[in-house]
Amino acid sequence: MFGFSQDIPNKPNVIRPNINEKDSLVVSRDSIINIQEFTEQIQDSTVSDSIKPKKSLLEFIVKYKAKDYTSFNKKEQKLYLFNEAEIDYGDMNIKAGNITIDYSKNEVYAKGIKDSTGYTQSPIFNQAGNVVEPDSILFNTETEKALIYNSVSEQGEGTVIASITKRENDSVYFIKNAKYTTAEDLEDPEYYIKLRKAKVVPGKKIVTGLANLFIYDVPTPIGLPFGFFPQTEKKTSGIIIPSFGEQNDRGYFLQNGGYYFAISDYFDLAVFGDYYTNGSYGLRAENTYAVRYKFRGNLGFRYENLITSERGFPDYAKNTIYNLRWSHSQDNKANPNSRFSASVNLGSSTYYRSSLNQINTGNFLNNTLASSVSYSKTFQGEPQVNFSVTATHSQNTQTEQINMTLPTFQGSVGRIFPFGSKTGSNKGIIQNINLQYNLRGENRIQTSDSLFFKKEMFDDAKAGFQHTIPISTNFKVFKHFSLTANTNYNEVWTFKTIDKTYDQERQEIVTDTINGFDSFRTYNFSTSLGTTIYGMYTFEKEGQDKRIKAIRHVMRPSISYNINPAFDRYYDTVEVVNADGQTEGEVEFTRFEQSIFGRPSNTFSSSMGISVSNNLEAKVRDRDSTATEPKKIILLNNLNFSTSYNFAGDSLQWSPVRMTGGTQFFDNKMSVNFGATLDPYALDNNNQRIDKFNIDNGGSLFRLTSANLTMSYSLSSKGSKDKSDNQRNNRPEDVLPKNLDFANQQIGRDGQDDDEEEKPSELYNYKVPWSLRLAYAVNYNNTRRQNEISSHSLMFSGDVELSPKWSVGASSGYDLKDNGFTFTQLRFERDLLSWRMSFSWVPFSARSSWNFFIGIKSSILQDLKYEQRRQPDQQL
Repeated sequence: MFGFSQDIPNKPNVIRPNINEKDSLVVSRDSIINIQEFTEQIQDSTVSDSIKPKKSLLEFIVKYKAKDYTSFNKKEQKLYLFNEAEIDYGDMNIKAGNITIDYSKNEVYAKGIKDSTGYTQSPIFNQAGNVVEPDSILFNTETEKALIYNSVSEQGEGTVIASITKRENDSVYFIKNAKYTTAEDLEDPEYYIKLRKAKVVPGKKIVTGLANLFIYDVPTPIGLPFGFFPQTEKKTSGIIIPSFGEQNDRGYFLQNGGYYFAISDYFDLAVFGDYYTNGSYGLRAENTYAVRYKFRGNLGFRYENLITSERGFPDYAKNTIYNLRWSHSQDNKANPNSRFSASVNLGSSTYYRSSLNQINTGNFLNNTLASSVSYSKTFQGEPQVNFSVTATHSQNTQTEQINMTLPTFQGSVGRIFPFGSKTGSNKGIIQNINLQYNLRGENRIQTSDSLFFKKEMFDDAKAGFQHTIPISTNFKVFKHFSLTANTNYNEVWTFKTIDKTYDQERQEIVTDTINGFDSFRTYNFSTSLGTTIYGMYTFEKEGQDKRIKAIRHVMRPSISYNINPAFDRYYDTVEVVNADGQTEGEVEFTRFEQSIFGRPSNTFSSSMGISVSNNLEAKVRDRDSTATEPKKIILLNNLNFSTSYNFAGDSLQWSPVRMTGGTQFFDNKMSVNFGATLDPYALDNNNQRIDKFNIDNGGSLFRLTSANLTMSYSLSSKGSKDKSDNQRNNRPEDVLPKNLDFANQQIGRDGQDDDEEEKPSELYNYKVPWSLRLAYAVNYNNTRRQNEISSHSLMFSGDVELSPKWSVGASSGYDLKDNGFTFTQLRFERDLLSWRMSFSWVPFSARSSWNFFIGIKSSILQDLKYEQRRQPDQQL
């Protein structure tokens, strides 16, 4: 290839062949020549050489482009690319404003473009997914080494800013005077760790020499002579740094330190430990597991050995507490016909009250521990068959009483219409007759905290089965009334019965337990008649546009009748004999008194029930002038009255009238529920009910015996813009205190609802977002002329966002009856960009404590933190 510039050379003389002249040289062919000599290829022995051939100038094909121009200098063997230049060489890609390729030295030099606007189009170096953004870069295509100046590269969750980087190969970098930070503003990071010399293995680790923390370019004495920063994107095992402090009479402590085991992609384990210098210690294991499209869950076990005072002192005490939590959920896609789930929370009744670990502080008000593990399966068909096996646990932490079912079996056969229509819907009393079959079996255990998980807890276990066959039908009466008739057959199997005898020597009735199978059968009948009445009152008249358009009243009256026969055949009597041998009386009992499914009734019952439910709604003119339809609002969500009359009773045949109701105000922000019990019978001088109406005794028609009122109200500076927040804020649990473990909390805030055009000030929040949640409850009792308020309390919780980074909150309550504050907690939070700071304070009560925390948000540096706390005194 020849290139010329300016001058065009003269064309040389061309020798043209003479096609008219024949060549005098004639080649004769030897007849004895072996044609195979020309067809066979003889292998030369010198072809296999031990010396490897020299590499070509470039190992890979260079692909390049540029927007303005590409120029090649033959003399210097250099290729120049300018403006939006890009080079692909093997797995390497370089983008920059100005790139020079030196073929003689096998070097690529990339830099940006300087103009009046500054330095633009800085190089972007990408090799095997590792991206570096320097000011300039010098890369050798033969050795694959590079010098990178003023580079910025992402390493895991952090960023490395280095003045000089030497690339040894595609997996090792050496850097000098570098900054490692997780800040978002890389031009002016609020903090960084200065690395004097370091080795970077992309995607794996950063190993550094002397390093210390800088905050806004101000050095701090916090540093290490050497450091190791794991950068792998996969789960890796590692040490969990503990927090330290001092706890009253237990001395200094280390809490929540341990080790994390990254066992597999589906299973991990974290083991934590607490240690106090007086000898107390705690262990905690947390496990998370998940298999996509199948199931997920977590398992945790906590154990603490608590020592108070010192051995030999009179107040010395030693106590062990534990808690087990397990949550398991099955993916809906795993199996539509069977399901396994678990929600377990069991352990010592005093665990949350006695625990020293700060993560349990927010749960000490929990008075109940409950667990449930269940498996259910459905057999599709006609009829459908279902069964489930469930183990349950309920524990009262105040009384330390535990109720368990190990297990509960439930089976059912779907609804069957034996006389139903083969085509179309069922009509009439006969076609609507349907029946079901239900089976329930239980092994019930009632024990105490001291016998939990001991063999004694099984001594008083009770087991049994219950079979029920409900038969029902429904049909229309007089077009507008719906009548339902039900009968129910019930059969109970039990494996323990009792027998009572009278011990004349001890002058008492003795109860003996008899092991063995026994059963009883009962049945009953009920029917109900109901309808729905709609009423509408219209306020609007022709030519008028009133605010209230109409009010609609929906009333659902219902009357029912129930009859329960007496099953006397299952009852026996025992004679009470005095010391003289004379019979003083008889005591009636049934051998099924301890059955877990109840006893057969020996009292005939024939009763009528009356109930009325009401609903009031209104249509009003919408404030929105563009709305075409009036707005519907709820006046009374429900207003219910119910009572019953016992035909078989000899006195006090009417039961008290129960009234309940509820409504909502202020665009569903305030929820109000109320109830009352009205007794028609009077009281005697001993405050006992008598068979005489209160109105006939000189009183009113009804006597108010109890009443209750609960209200919850949510206020927010956002108004009604975010209805999902309003519904969420109406939850009662949102008024309760928050968890105090700030070290394990991730701060995340919802986006602002302000208009996009409005930019909040960085110095202060001129529109201060706030929220307030109130819960009010009062109960009145006058059953025996007490005329007292049994409970009266107000709970409140609120948050104020003073600025986009500052927020304060409080949770408390006031007992209006006993005139005292309930559990109170004050919260302060500050978002420090890459850091977070939190302070929580319980100013009074037996749980008085405070906690201060400041640390880095990023999980890779979450152990770079400071935490100080004062724990509550131990209550024995």
